[in-house]
Amino acid sequence: MFGPESVRRRWTVDEVTVTDPGIVKRAIGAAAIGNVTEWYDFGVYGYLQTTIQGVFLPPDLKGPVGSIIVAALFAVAFLVRPIGGFVLGPLSDKIGRNKVLAMTMIMMALGTFAIGVLPSYAAIGLAAPFLLLACRLVQGFSTGGEYGNAMTFIAEYAPDRRRGFFGSLLEFGTFTGYLLGASTATIMTAVLTDEQMTSWGWRLPFFVALPLGFVGVYLRSKLADTPAFTAMEEKAEQEDKSRKEKGEFKRILTLWPNMLACIGLVLAWNVTNYMLTAYVPQYFPTIKEMQGTGGVSELTSSVLQIIVMAVCLALIPVIGRLSDRFGRKAIIRIGSAALIVLAVPSVLLIRADGVFTILCGLLIMGLSLICFSATMPSTLPSLFPTAVRAGALSIAFNISISLFGGTTSTVMASLINATHDLMWPAYYLIIAGVIGLVSVHWIKESNGRHLWGSTPSAESHEEAHEIVEDLNQEAAAAEAEPAGAR
Repeated sequence: MFGPESVRRRWTVDEVTVTDPGIVKRAIGAAAIGNVTEWYDFGVYGYLQTTIQGVFLPPDLKGPVGSIIVAALFAVAFLVRPIGGFVLGPLSDKIGRNKVLAMTMIMMALGTFAIGVLPSYAAIGLAAPFLLLACRLVQGFSTGGEYGNAMTFIAEYAPDRRRGFFGSLLEFGTFTGYLLGASTATIMTAVLTDEQMTSWGWRLPFFVALPLGFVGVYLRSKLADTPAFTAMEEKAEQEDKSRKEKGEFKRILTLWPNMLACIGLVLAWNVTNYMLTAYVPQYFPTIKEMQGTGGVSELTSSVLQIIVMAVCLALIPVIGRLSDRFGRKAIIRIGSAALIVLAVPSVLLIRADGVFTILCGLLIMGLSLICFSATMPSTLPSLFPTAVRAGALSIAFNISISLFGGTTSTVMASLINATHDLMWPAYYLIIAGVIGLVSVHWIKESNGRHLWGSTPSAESHEEAHEIVEDLNQEAAAAEAEPAGAR
């Protein structure tokens, strides 16, 4: 139900895909650069929300109403992400991962760059916020097709025994982009005056997206499509390919248990992610207002977030390597259990007085997060067969983010406002942890296994011989088992 049939078969060395390590590294870099661009925009827009409010909205909409509108312009990108997933994910299964990733890279870069050149409200009136809305919609649509395809691209290029490490580098790109965007916005806010930032300074960070996009498209244009997709295409030439393409959504629906497991895992991952990166900066003023103590300034909050992201950035590849040794499920369970056990202490520390105490609370949340970030890029692609992997993954991933991840800030603000209980972030994280534990229980361990619908993959001929020997021993052991024990 949650993976290929359990029957072991015998393999030959000729059937193993051997990919040169240099090509694999270039593929990882080409995929990760898209995440850098995506999360660079997230960091820049999030950290410049106050400035953007003053540039694009009428003066009489400043204050709480303006903040809500700017936050809505941030959230609107999540509304179109499922549409991007429904369109671009299946398209990747038809025309290739590389072509779709080039498309999403161009759309993301142009959408972010366009924000930097938009006229202000003072120049063109109400057309300004509507143009900003259009740019955010382009970004959301492209992101809907970017991440699922990037996970698929890396998973299908990576050798079986190092898929956890190479997959973790995709999230290394995520945290790099966020750090780059947050650091750029924070430095400019600290260096420039409010007048300079409002006049021209806010535009500069958005201009960086264009060269990042050119680099990404160049890197991706230098690579062939993944070995798994190429092999599938060669096989499809001998079959009724048009019939298969028309039935993709039907095939995806038959994988509904896998889709539910994917949605649950993405929920646990991204509720934690957006709680830390999107809601916590808004949480500090609420803490100060409701309990009279605690909370930090906007600049201090930014610096603390950057420190936490830097620590996570350094540890993600380490945890990725550990997942290749001890398995993905063990680390996902640790992350889920950490949310359940440590969410309350984490939030209590964040509510306390003292910068160091608050930093400790944020670090607990960040370390829980990277148990998911380091393992999901190698875990989620294994839930689906090659023929529908990008489509099924993109759809499930973006539905989960739009319903649960992207709404985290709004839900938290609403619950705390309604109940006056500042512990709601902890309760929400505990619920996410429980869902993560339930979801990971039902999936198969993918560590060291070839992807569903693909041949085994190795990074050298020597490793290919080792893999074949291991697989054939498993097949022999399975054949020797009594029929009732299988």
